[in-house]
Amino acid sequence: MYTLSVSGLNEQIKGLLETSFNQVLVEGELSRITFHNSGHIYFTLKDSASSISCVMFRGNASRLKFRLEEGLKVVINGAITLYAPRGSYQINCFSIEPSGQGALALAYEQLKQKLSNQGYFNPEIKKQLP
Repeated sequence: MYTLSVSGLNEQIKGLLETSFNQVLVEGELSRITFHNSGHIYFTLKDSASSISCVMFRGNASRLKFRLEEGLKVVINGAITLYAPRGSYQINCFSIEPSGQGALALAYEQLKQKLSNQGYFNPEIKKQLP
């Protein structure tokens, strides 16, 4: 038996994780969402017993059809990666879909809610038709 460095061990674990879990579908609830200035999105995916860190890089995040919100239940398509400097694993998300409803339907509901909050559907503000 030989002694490994911390970096060497992390690199071996990274190789195992990334070849064994190069495409996973995971369902859970979004939590601790951070929209970074770079365009990347960092968040936690959780269920009743566990959680896992996730990242969606700018290229994939730009293709989202809806806005990620705290508590939203989603299905993630991604790959398990290991961030070697910290020795922590995460899901690198390629795509995210709302669980149980389509992305376009959710985007429509989010837009409707946003416009409602701005008063666009308020009957007192509307003008009478001639």
